[in-house]
Amino acid sequence: MPATNSSPSAAAPLSSIDRSIGWSLRREQNQIHSFLSPPDDATDAFQRRAAELLTNLFAPLADDVLSLAWTRRLLDAFLLCLEEFHTLLFGSGISPATRPPLDRLAADIFDRTVKALDLCNAVRDGLDLVRQWRKHLAIAAAVLASSSSSASSSSPPLGEAQIRRARKALTDLTILMLEDRDGGASSASATAPSVPVLERVLAWSAARQLQAIGEACPCPARRTTPPREASPRQSHTMGAVLFIVAFALVAAIPCQDRGLHVHFSVPRNLPCSGPITTLYERILDESKKKERKNSCGLLKEIHQIELSSRHLMEITDAAEFPLHEDKDTQVREAAQDLVQLCETIKEGLDPLEREVRQMFHRIVRTRTEILDCLSKPHGTQ
Repeated sequence: MPATNSSPSAAAPLSSIDRSIGWSLRREQNQIHSFLSPPDDATDAFQRRAAELLTNLFAPLADDVLSLAWTRRLLDAFLLCLEEFHTLLFGSGISPATRPPLDRLAADIFDRTVKALDLCNAVRDGLDLVRQWRKHLAIAAAVLASSSSSASSSSPPLGEAQIRRARKALTDLTILMLEDRDGGASSASATAPSVPVLERVLAWSAARQLQAIGEACPCPARRTTPPREASPRQSHTMGAVLFIVAFALVAAIPCQDRGLHVHFSVPRNLPCSGPITTLYERILDESKKKERKNSCGLLKEIHQIELSSRHLMEITDAAEFPLHEDKDTQVREAAQDLVQLCETIKEGLDPLEREVRQMFHRIVRTRTEILDCLSKPHGTQ
């Protein structure tokens, strides 16, 4: 048999051909795969955008957190994140949500959005409670401020009938807030449904809905995620944003069984983990304050209702008539504070309710499209 030529000069051309073929195959595979997954820059941009939107919530003064205006900004950030997430899933070509493992992650998002829809309804009911409280506050403000607005140095002091009417409105307000402190059980029973229906209503828990939203699959580590399969990180980012928004809403607005001791941890390798953790801890710290432990909600305006009504009740307690000039001035100033607070609540409630309604409809749309994708065979459009 002839000897095989194994010299380096003969092997070099063959090895170079093998390398060129391998590079060509890998390049073609990458080109094909790029049509099936969102580009890395789009994935990274979405995660950075989510982190930026949440970080911007801390830009104004710290006292603005959990106010009506701040809560609207929080919902604006959520709607922007959801819209960009929707674009990544359904924006072009074959939807990534139809391919494993993204189909499982999309199904997970689908399940958690059911809980979010329930919370949206509960939050809208809570906003109705705040609107009822404002009516009683407005009665007290109108009784006292009607004289205050036209008061002059020669005008008579506030009369006993005015003080009694204002105190009656504030007493009714206090009773309502005490009844709703347990999470709206009184408002649920006010409609007097049948016993089985009432039991189901009272068994509903905002805390359990939050826990269900927060329970998610572990986020894949960056080093184990293939370069073109970063989409699972998008789903986990959207899930984390959904949780913190729902958590803030339940904390701020009166809801049934709004326990905030919900276990939640966001993977540190997500860009939005920093602002989410900061907001989560900030809300927990606020709930632990002595004056907020028994509050109906952590909304800034709810706290102002409690403080203003309590202050006016204290300064009019055991008042002697006619009121002394200093006492009369003090009551009139407190009445003006009530007027301003009523205006702030009136201007903030309706826009916030519209935002919550928009959040509800956007989630419904996303759920519908995810369901359509999951019902199709893999690879179909």
